Amino acid sequence: MALVWVAGSALILLVSITVPMFSHFAALLAIVCAVAAVFRGYHAYSRMIDTSRLKLFGREFIELPELDMKAHQSAEKKSFWLGKGFPWTDIEATKLHTLISLGVVRTIGEVAQHADGAYWIHGLAPENNLYSELSHLVGHTLIVGTTRVGKTRLLDLLIAQAIFRGETVIIIDPKGDHALARNARAACEASGAGDRFVYFHPAHPDRSACIDPLRNWNRKTELASRVAALIPSETGADPFTAFGWKVLNDITNGMIATGHRPNLVQLRRYVEGGPDNLLQRVLKIHFTSHVKDWESRASSYIRRNKDRLLEAYIAFYKDVAIHEAQSVDIDGLISTYEHNRDHFQKMVASLIPILSMLTSEPIKELLSPDFGPGHERVVTDMSKIIRGNKVVYIGLDSLADSTVGSAIGSIMLADLAAVAGDRYNYGIDSLTPVNLFIDEAAEVLNQPAIQLMNKGGGAEFRVSIATQTFADFASRLGDENKARQVLANTNSKIAMRVLDSETQKYIAEGMPQIKVRSMALRYGHNVDTHIHDEYTASYQEQILEEEAELFPAAMLGELPPLHFIARLSGGRTLKGRIPILLTGE
Repeated sequence: MALVWVAGSALILLVSITVPMFSHFAALLAIVCAVAAVFRGYHAYSRMIDTSRLKLFGREFIELPELDMKAHQSAEKKSFWLGKGFPWTDIEATKLHTLISLGVVRTIGEVAQHADGAYWIHGLAPENNLYSELSHLVGHTLIVGTTRVGKTRLLDLLIAQAIFRGETVIIIDPKGDHALARNARAACEASGAGDRFVYFHPAHPDRSACIDPLRNWNRKTELASRVAALIPSETGADPFTAFGWKVLNDITNGMIATGHRPNLVQLRRYVEGGPDNLLQRVLKIHFTSHVKDWESRASSYIRRNKDRLLEAYIAFYKDVAIHEAQSVDIDGLISTYEHNRDHFQKMVASLIPILSMLTSEPIKELLSPDFGPGHERVVTDMSKIIRGNKVVYIGLDSLADSTVGSAIGSIMLADLAAVAGDRYNYGIDSLTPVNLFIDEAAEVLNQPAIQLMNKGGGAEFRVSIATQTFADFASRLGDENKARQVLANTNSKIAMRVLDSETQKYIAEGMPQIKVRSMALRYGHNVDTHIHDEYTASYQEQILEEEAELFPAAMLGELPPLHFIARLSGGRTLKGRIPILLTGE
């Protein structure tokens, strides 16, 4: 139409020059045609831009300097960058439903049938930079999507921005994505603090830092709780878990009483072999510190039990020392020692495999470091990592050994939950944010992780978890209610391509319903056979309104790679796409 008006204006000018009649009228008419051409041209240009958005295929890339600039610009506004896109409102939703009802291919052509997915969805509105408030991260974030659609690449962007903000970053990666570790290291170097990066991976013990998950505690019971949380249990309160916790607590109390720092290797030693030697040392130290002239007073007990010194010490404690200086820690350790050995082995049968996993080579050295003076290995712990604003990458190598990898990830999360509790109790006013990113989260989630998400916001923990389907959580935790508890603790949800129908339904149900209008047309005619030439006809238009999903659940299965729908904590819904981070390595 614009071209027709341009041609008309040109033709009028040409005729007015050739036949110089009514020249003023011809000039006015040509101007009117030109104005109409401009008006139609504006609409044509807008239509062309809309059509070009439908052809926005392929991938985009972003380099670290550009992302650094975006991170600092958004941090000034107390927000973070989420890629490019637009708010998904009822306007875009109505366009989507209308296109579906009219037939997408029939309306916009073959461009709708791209092999990688429905790129045309992103063309329903012009895109701009997307930002979300940093305060939303405290409510935790769920990233869901099937394999190879960009979950880890989205984590790359979030991790790099947290590093540029100078915050603590902890990455737990069950599959051991090399690019994820490489990009985190490159972001540290680009921020001018390459020494912030800490690398942990069981498959590369020579390059890995040592992280002791039992180094930090304020109450002695924390250590037992940390390990007992790994015991397989449907409820977390069955007799095996309770008994395992008691044994671990008695042993850790005994080790602390002797001045030794508990670690996983020592726990395994005393659980498997019994606490005989430990109890003997604890009793001797207790007698020396709290019972006067204990050696002379205990001599008769020692003579009666010549070859059994431990039995003599226990008898002396029960008969004499308990009345002068009773110790509940010693009482518990004695009860563990005197417990029927066969029954003891049955009750700790589920605990021993866990300790074996965490103390096998080379994990023994990585989780229970005990080096002499002058060693060059990096030895750290979660509390030290958080205080130093470090960036730690924890690869679990679950592809090669999923059982051990899951155990390592679980005890790290248990340690983090304990540190979060300490931060909440003793230092909340001066806390810096801690960003925890868990890829393939269903591999490592446990009860402490749920508690961390449930109550960690007060300790400034920001947890972002990525998974493939809702069923992964239910399978890992053994209970659909616990899986829903995990999902309920994530206030922001980012959905990439999802093929599982239950997960699609869960994401779509979290968005409000909208009213979609449609027009119904009705034609009618009638000829009366009894009256000559009698004919009636009717025409009716009716606008109908019905409820529809803001974003149809089934369309989540057609999102292209690197595209997402986000439902943020504040109630906003976004349609976006992310670039791939380039680090130059």
